[in-house]
Amino acid sequence: MPDDLVVRRETRIAAPPAAVFALLTDPEQILRWIGTEAQMDPQPGGLYLLNVTGTRFARGAFREVVPVHRLAYSFGWEGSEVVPPGSSLVEIDLIEQPDGTLLRFTHTGLPTAEQCAGHEEGWTHYIDRLAVLAGGRDPGPDPWLGRDDGRL
Repeated sequence: MPDDLVVRRETRIAAPPAAVFALLTDPEQILRWIGTEAQMDPQPGGLYLLNVTGTRFARGAFREVVPVHRLAYSFGWEGSEVVPPGSSLVEIDLIEQPDGTLLRFTHTGLPTAEQCAGHEEGWTHYIDRLAVLAGGRDPGPDPWLGRDDGRL
């Protein structure tokens, strides 16, 4: 796959991997930093469904779940022909560090550089909110609620 069609991000989070993992997989906890509705069944083949901004649902299925260490799930947008449900892959590794967790994020399978740029902007926004929350602070209301412009 072309390297320019991959979204990558590494973020240090001041919390242990188990706390970060819960914020990524528990439907109630995930809504503290992203989305308005969530259904998560974090086991291989289980549903990943998240209403990200209150207007757009991301849908996929968990492919790999290694508690507190790794998640991989298919990802796409309901109603989208460009990035349909399950058409791309999100992989998240949580690596224990002396001061917390290194979150290593990769999103592959996006069809265009424009889609990569939009998803990179979105993931940066939401991973930053995750890091704030996991670090013990309130990220505040999501300024992107209601957004429906084709980006994450």
